[in-house]
Amino acid sequence: MKTVLMADLIRYPHMTTQELRESFLVDGLHKAGTIQLTYLDLDRAVVGMAVPLENPLVLATSPELRAEYFTERRELGALNVGAAGVVHVGSSSYELDNLDLIYIGRGNPDIRFESKPNNAPAAFYLLSYPAHAIYPVTIVRKEEAQPTEIGSVESCNLRTIYKYIHLAGAKSCQLVMGVTHLHKGSAWNTMPAHTHMRRSEIYLYFDVAENARIFHLMGPPNETRHLIMRNCEAVVSPGWSIHAGVGTQAYKFCWGMGGENQDYTDMDPAPLESMR
Repeated sequence: MKTVLMADLIRYPHMTTQELRESFLVDGLHKAGTIQLTYLDLDRAVVGMAVPLENPLVLATSPELRAEYFTERRELGALNVGAAGVVHVGSSSYELDNLDLIYIGRGNPDIRFESKPNNAPAAFYLLSYPAHAIYPVTIVRKEEAQPTEIGSVESCNLRTIYKYIHLAGAKSCQLVMGVTHLHKGSAWNTMPAHTHMRRSEIYLYFDVAENARIFHLMGPPNETRHLIMRNCEAVVSPGWSIHAGVGTQAYKFCWGMGGENQDYTDMDPAPLESMR
């Protein structure tokens, strides 16, 4: 497991592009036949991806966690961004199609990821935060995720937000997860932008074409920077940073949060006139 230490608001203005990428970008997640995990000191999040091939992949603990098993003291959300697959939790097995999600609560020592035989591989995006309470394993099908349409064609940001793990959906200790789909002809996400000091947020951009890129905006509203991102790369947003982006082609992204509260609407707006 790789460890990433977040830069703070004091160091941020003086960082080079490479330093920003090393501190806030999580790449190298999609590697066939492996589980890739990154530990973030920000809210003690773990970001990863499991891409099983012929054999199931076991989610093992890591020395960084100082735990007997991965979910001994933490919860996990796994969103399938690949072909159909299976997640085994103990003696139970759960089939997940593309854009289905499974929530796995604290206290499940045996977790395995599998692709269906004779099929393209599944790709499970993993997001985990510490948990002090136990909630049951829950499946959220893409058809069951709560949709909200926002934005407009005129502002190039018409999109549908699908909420999976949230106060009115699958229950968790502090994890919140969902997926945003950009409508045809729209390119901007989360614009106008916002911050929320009560929790950090992590984006995974996916279904990004090989020759396309995402220009992700970050930083305080009055001193923004950008990172250029590819398919299946994640970016970390501390509470003081906006998180918005624009793509050269259509794309989707999974947003996940952990921290002080689970209220999706708890945001501090960053009006366009305030941004620099």
